[in-house]
Amino acid sequence: MAKRDNDNDDLNYMTEEDDHSSYSSTPAKRIKLANAERSPSSVTADSVKLYLSEHPEFLDSYIQQNIHSNTIEQWMTKKPQKVSSPTQPSSSTSMPIVSSHKNSISTTTTVKTADGKRKNSSDSSKQISLTTTKSLNTLVELSNKRRLLLELTDEVNQNVSKAQILYELNKSIATTVSADGFNLYLVDESDTNMRLFSAENDDEQAACFIPIQIESGHCIAGYVAWSKETVRISDMSTLDMEKYPDGLYVKDDKVTAVMAHPIISTSGNLLGIVEFYRTDSITPFSAEDEEESLKCVKELFTQTYYELYHSMTCERRLNDFLLAVTKSIFQELVSMDAVMLKIMSYAKKLVNADRASLFMVDSRTKELYARIFDIGREETDVSQSSIVNNKDEQIQKRSISDDRACIRFPMDKGIAGYVATTGKTLNIIDAYSDTRFNRDIDQKTGYKTKTLLCMPIMIQGNVIGVVQMINKKNGHFTKSDEESFETFAVYCGLALHHASLYDRIRRSEQKCKVAIEVLSYHASCTDEEYERFKTYTLPRHIPDLELFEFSPWSVGNDMKPMHVLYMFLDLANMDPINVNRFDMECLMRFTLTVRKNYRNVPYHNWSHAFSVAHAIYTVIKQTKHHFTTNECIALFVACLCHDLDHRGKTNAYMVKSASTLASIYSTSTMERHHFNQTVTILQADNLNIFKHFSAKDYRQMLDEIRHCILATDLALFFENRPKLERIVENNEFNWTNREHLLLVMGLSMTAADLCSSFKHWEVQRSNVSIIMEEFFQQGDDEKRRGIQPQSLMDRSLAHELPKNQVNFIKSICLPCYSLIVRILPETKPMLDGAKENLHRWQELADEQQASQTAMSSSISTSEITDSSSIQQPASS
Repeated sequence: MAKRDNDNDDLNYMTEEDDHSSYSSTPAKRIKLANAERSPSSVTADSVKLYLSEHPEFLDSYIQQNIHSNTIEQWMTKKPQKVSSPTQPSSSTSMPIVSSHKNSISTTTTVKTADGKRKNSSDSSKQISLTTTKSLNTLVELSNKRRLLLELTDEVNQNVSKAQILYELNKSIATTVSADGFNLYLVDESDTNMRLFSAENDDEQAACFIPIQIESGHCIAGYVAWSKETVRISDMSTLDMEKYPDGLYVKDDKVTAVMAHPIISTSGNLLGIVEFYRTDSITPFSAEDEEESLKCVKELFTQTYYELYHSMTCERRLNDFLLAVTKSIFQELVSMDAVMLKIMSYAKKLVNADRASLFMVDSRTKELYARIFDIGREETDVSQSSIVNNKDEQIQKRSISDDRACIRFPMDKGIAGYVATTGKTLNIIDAYSDTRFNRDIDQKTGYKTKTLLCMPIMIQGNVIGVVQMINKKNGHFTKSDEESFETFAVYCGLALHHASLYDRIRRSEQKCKVAIEVLSYHASCTDEEYERFKTYTLPRHIPDLELFEFSPWSVGNDMKPMHVLYMFLDLANMDPINVNRFDMECLMRFTLTVRKNYRNVPYHNWSHAFSVAHAIYTVIKQTKHHFTTNECIALFVACLCHDLDHRGKTNAYMVKSASTLASIYSTSTMERHHFNQTVTILQADNLNIFKHFSAKDYRQMLDEIRHCILATDLALFFENRPKLERIVENNEFNWTNREHLLLVMGLSMTAADLCSSFKHWEVQRSNVSIIMEEFFQQGDDEKRRGIQPQSLMDRSLAHELPKNQVNFIKSICLPCYSLIVRILPETKPMLDGAKENLHRWQELADEQQASQTAMSSSISTSEITDSSSIQQPASS
């Protein structure tokens, strides 16, 4: 009787019987009767062997009926056959080959002796049935092929070149047909030449090999490539001199037998030639070897390419999956919770897990916490939809915002804690048998954890979270799951990192909105200011307001807003369409708010803004320009707002001091900030004086205001003035040319910004004193910072003021007014006033120079006198 213990199918004992006739018709029944007649103590190993030798049909029947083919395959693979390398001749290594003969079965071994000759040794005394032998032959063949296929698949997966794949395939076939080696030739793209492939140099395009012509009348490989037929040569000494007189391309006198195959793709294209050879052997390749090699080529090619196709399909599916994940996560960075939910949803589908958990690391408290905990309902098919919509998403989730303590635990506790601490992946088949498993969460959720796949999510080498897959639906998590999940974890890390950044940005934006609302409330005019402003009566006419000689500094602070309102409406009403286009309350509140947003600095304050606005109003009213009404309004509003929130410091100072504004605006720092403040005011509902404009007109208005405010940067003035000068000198100026128009608007802004330079001398001198005080304050601040200020801003050089003013008017004011007069001749009073003030400053500079010269001369005379009085006693 045969006995199996725990899937071990080795025969433990068998009975023997001398009288065969007493047995039943089947071997199984006979052995049963024998066991009944004999006691187990009489059965020995030798008796079993003897019985099997005398009754081979019983062994055949028993194996077929009771032993699984996988078990027999395991028997055959426990002692694998040792074969020599297909590419190198072996010494005296035996090659067992099981062969069959008609009506008798013998185990035949082909042995390669020390002298290199093959001989067959058989044990004719041990006969077994033909059926058993064929079964064993088949099992050996299948076992060897499967083992080769596994090895080959590993090799192929690591080599993506076609040549390397062919090389590995033929190496396996060479082992199957007991070849001592093989040569592989690859056909080039032209199909006219081929080259010998070397495993040491797998570059398919290598040019170091001499091309081999595909034709008859040369070498064996060339003929096979030409005829696309298999060639089997039993004796190399008897070559067909007409077909392949050169024999092997790779010369080797030890080669005695050759079998060459063409390698043809499924599409019928010739890929290459393989030559199998045997050395120093009397046994040539047989027809069976040829048939077996062709069969192996077909089977191994088919199975290998199937494995490659399957592997590539899996890779493509994973890539498609990751692409869907990336699109979904990065296109919908709404919140951290939403991203976490998507990660768990995709992760479950990736490894076919029943549930998923995502724990984030709290580096401050050294804890892990779950903001979203997946309790495991079915979801939509991710493979069909790259984005999981909220309405289709059937993952039941629980927010832990108010219950977060229930899902918080220390980083040094549990499987997730271990992964977070060590950064290692864990694949656990039985969670409860692992001492690191934390059962608290199961107790809190009522869910039984069996298998676990836990992996860290890392950014820049730091663990930021842990993804935990729970209970694979069909078995346990595999190595393939780990590899796929590891790739997925990289995307998870990026998604969580970006979601965290987005969350910070979103929170910062909300804080900024709150701050802007608070600042807007405090920066806007109060209702009391507005009510007081309403008590003033808007004058129908203001005498001399349109004259260049009018001094805006003579208007009191309380009346300046009324004058602004008067000038704005006067300009707006030049076009009848604007009569009812502006809301009076909005205009009043806007004017008062602009006044409130000017800082209390010496010069660049509300008074300066009012004076510049008046200057541009005068230019518009006094000249025969071609500005449209909206362009006039843009110029006026730009002048009124051109120094909003000025800090009393220059652009150069803002850059040198590394101020926040300089980091935001790299060029024209303060001017860009002034425009930004203007837009901020206009964005308030009750302050937007252009709210009745169309979208197109509103956008154009803002563009022109921006252009005009930026034009007050003197750096842009020096850049644009030569352009406009060339246009005027060439008599090319045209008001309808947009570029020309913008240049004139910019020049007009500079002329208005410098308005104090053409006012009466008393006004000019007073304003210069004020602006110099602002400069000196900046110079004092620079000295405190250890920076040497410019001479213009150095308080210790205040006596150089006349000279500095002469240089300023000559280099900036006069070139500006001289150019604008050529375009708008009515602005000549601006040029004349600047020249008059230049004359006054020049006089002061000359007087100061004469005084300094006289003082220096007096000091020199005094020194000579003192020197003479000292030397006189000595001479006497």
